[in-house]
Amino acid sequence: MKPELIARLLSLNRQFYFDFAEPFAATRTPRQPGLERILPYFPKFCTLLDVGCGNGRLALWLEQKSRRLNYLGVDSSPALLAHARSQTATLQHVAAMYMMTDVIRPGWHGLFGLKRFSVITLLAVLHHIPGREQRKQLLQELAALLSPGGVLILTTWQFLSSPRLRRKIVPWERVGIPAGEVEAGDFLLDWRQGGIGYRYCHFVDEAELSELAWGAGLILKETFYADGKEGNLNLYGVLRRRGSGA
Repeated sequence: MKPELIARLLSLNRQFYFDFAEPFAATRTPRQPGLERILPYFPKFCTLLDVGCGNGRLALWLEQKSRRLNYLGVDSSPALLAHARSQTATLQHVAAMYMMTDVIRPGWHGLFGLKRFSVITLLAVLHHIPGREQRKQLLQELAALLSPGGVLILTTWQFLSSPRLRRKIVPWERVGIPAGEVEAGDFLLDWRQGGIGYRYCHFVDEAELSELAWGAGLILKETFYADGKEGNLNLYGVLRRRGSGA
């Protein structure tokens, strides 16, 4: 994918989260059945990096589960980070901190120096990263931030699996981008709460996730589907660095 198109798609999504931070945050709650299955991967007193933390709902959920951990949430949306700080200011078990950064920008992971994390979460983010090489690069950067034996837990939106969600797909011409310029599996989806907006999404299935993981030096320890009305809204993947043990 051409760098100019990558920049344009990223700008499209940044504008969406700027314009619709309030109604979007209102739809993000800690109530996701899939989260229950990943709870065992959060050891006591772990260090967690939540990439694309949004309104901090993961920190709220872990607080409800009485998990004691040091939580660092990063996101590129000032408005969503403001929500996160407000919602998690009085947590008793989770020590929450936040940082504004854009994980698509070169060198972003250098902000952490030698710090490593026992758990990294990438929930509902990978499908918003344009370009296969960019997605693989992000996974490589996150793998480098894992402590020995650490896990990367991610979800990708399975919008093509639902007739209800497929109706959100609109032509690329709505935003002035020729359909022939995007990669296979790239879609434009609309949003109709609090106004009309558009987001870039890539459909990441199990086969692509496995290939991306291997190319990033990771292996898939577990995959499963959960969430949504049909129970298959998200594909969950739990990844470890190759050679890091069980």
